[in-house]
Formats: sequence, structure tokens, C-alpha cells
Amino acid sequence: MKKISTIKEFRKWRKNISGSIGFVPTMGALHEGHLSLVSNSNNICENTIVSIYINPTQFAEGEDLDTYPKKVQADLEKLSNYKVDCVFLPGNSEMYPEGINVGNYDNNLFGLLEGKSRPGFFKGVTTVVAKLFDIVEPTHAFFGKKDFQQFCIIKNMVEELNYPIQVVPCPIIREENGLAMSSRNKYLTENEFSVAATIFKALESGKKLLKDGEINVEKLKREITRIIKSEPQFKIDYVSVASGDTLEEFEGELSGDILVSVAVFLGKTRLIDNFTYSASDLYNC
Repeated sequence: MKKISTIKEFRKWRKNISGSIGFVPTMGALHEGHLSLVSNSNNICENTIVSIYINPTQFAEGEDLDTYPKKVQADLEKLSNYKVDCVFLPGNSEMYPEGINVGNYDNNLFGLLEGKSRPGFFKGVTTVVAKLFDIVEPTHAFFGKKDFQQFCIIKNMVEELNYPIQVVPCPIIREENGLAMSSRNKYLTENEFSVAATIFKALESGKKLLKDGEINVEKLKREITRIIKSEPQFKIDYVSVASGDTLEEFEGELSGDILVSVAVFLGKTRLIDNFTYSASDLYNC
């Protein structure tokens, strides 16, 4: 497993790599969710490249850039159990040699859902992902569906900017109690970790309503909100029922592909989760 920290050295190494290349961009603090992306790349592609880089442009002022978990050595040990051809570990001077700023790409999905709560977040994400795509030149890129909006935006960017890359969505990986795996779960106390299972319980209740034929948006939102509020430690950021295609909020009755998503604060930790649903179960996860 090659470890490279400069773009110059990476491109020199990359010239000698042929065949399909799977790419898994991460910010480190790897968990089973990240590793499932690596495993999917191993199954589909001849080569797998993983990047570890904490991207400053996707953090707003007051967010956890300075405290975001950094466990590079532990990450490398975990990756050594997979067929990873190279781990790219750039620093800020490599990724933003002319100073930390965002690119010009824009998308009408930026202002929805997570974009409302975290203005500028997707500008930062698309800036760094575009840079990494230009450096790595993968044939496939793997993203988890926990960040469903991010997956949609990256897929749109790839199509609009004509990147020859297949963006592969991968299922949400969960803790034993149902909590969606996230590097930020490390912030939770033991009690908070237990309480956080309520998020999955609420989403499962919403999914059951859909399977039972409920098509009223407000009834669905009320049920999910009721269960989350049963734990007073939660502060709800949003409960959303939106189109799985456009991510626009439904009004009245549901139809087509549906994205049900939530964002909550538990103590100082912000947690997100979702499920997708359609009559044909095309996106069920």
C-alpha cells in the first residue's frame, strides 16, 4: 500500500497504473462505513485509491474543523486489511496552493436540506472533490448514501462537467443500535450514543407508514418528529420529506421516489440520517 502526500509524486505514480480505478475520498477517522466503500471498490475495480484529507472549505466558522478526529495511523492500519493500492494524504498547501478558497461550480441543490442549515458546505465539498478527481483520475468514485444529498450533488457535477467517472452509491452502514455510522459519533457520550438510536427508530416508523400506504406528508413528518421529541436531549434541525430526484420538499401528498431525512443535535453533536423509498423499491436502503 503506497502512501503519498504530494500531487507531483502521486501523478508520477499514477502514470504507471492501468485498468479501472476506484476512488474513496475521506476525511479520515475511518469506520466500517468508509471501509464498506473500500470493499465495494475492491469488488468492482482493479485498483483502489483512498484519500485522507480534512477539507477546511466545507467547515463554517464555529464548526468542528479544529477538533475533527485525526487518527491517520489507525486509519492506515484499517486500510491495510483491504486491497488499497495507494493512500493519498495531501496537506492544505497541496490542495490549496494559492490560499484556501472555493471554486465556481454551482448547483441548484446547494440551497436545499443540508445546504439551508450549512450555507457554503456544498461549495466546499464540490471544490475539494473536483480537485481530487482531477488529481486521481478515477474511473469510479464511491460515496455513502448517509450523505444522500452530497451523493446527488457529486453525481450532478460529474455529469455537468463531463468527468468520465461512474459515481457509485453505497448503502448506509449502521451501529448495532441502528445509529448511522459517522466519524462524529466519536463525540457522543455513552448515554448520548444510546439515546441516538431513537433517530433510526423514528425513521423506521416513518418507513412503516409508507409501506402501509400513508401518502400524507404532514402525518409522516409528525410521526417522525413525535418519536425524536420523545427524547428531550434532542434538538431538531429539520425533518424533511422530499423528492428523491429533485430534493424539493413535498407538499400535500407523496408520489414517486421519496427521500425522508432528519438532522438533529444531541448535545454538541449534529447527526444526520435518512432513508429513500419508492413503490418499486429502487432506492430502498
